[in-house]
Amino acid sequence: MRKTVLCAVAAILTIGTAHAQAADASAGKAMFENSCAQCHGKQGQGMASFPSLKGNEAEYIESRLETYRAGEKVGANSGLMIPNAKDLSDDDIANLAAYISSSFK
Repeated sequence: MRKTVLCAVAAILTIGTAHAQAADASAGKAMFENSCAQCHGKQGQGMASFPSLKGNEAEYIESRLETYRAGEKVGANSGLMIPNAKDLSDDDIANLAAYISSSFK
């Protein structure tokens, strides 16, 4: 039983790592420049009521975008983010997260 649990945990970690490695930051950059920069700024610095994206880890960005995609409200700008995230695929989210987390530190 213990061996089965350890194998399952290892498989989950391997899948998560493979997904993270498969993210394409250059595709994320193109998406960011076309869709996100207008509100979050070209350098992710935030503008007006739109928050800065600097210093966020990929996991946080993925989680937040998945929440918006699901139509869940998580803050004052949810009404703007939900429609923008609703058509994002898992790969889109991973690519955006890879670009943002590696570019805006």
